[in-house]
Amino acid sequence: MLSKPPPKDPVPMTDRPRAGERPTETAPPILLTSHDVLRGQKSVAITHNGALYRLQTTRQGKLILTK
Repeated sequence: MLSKPPPKDPVPMTDRPRAGERPTETAPPILLTSHDVLRGQKSVAITHNGALYRLQTTRQGKLILTK
């Protein structure tokens, strides 16, 4: 008895996003410089989902985000 070939996949595997990947039709993330965010200050307050965070620069020029 001959077996039927498997049904054709409507979306080829090469066109599908891999697990954990975002679809390609999403817009690229907005790019902000730390200068734009800090506006010349050493730290700024940021609210997110009702919580208050502080973004600050260190003496070495790195950024720290604390809750």
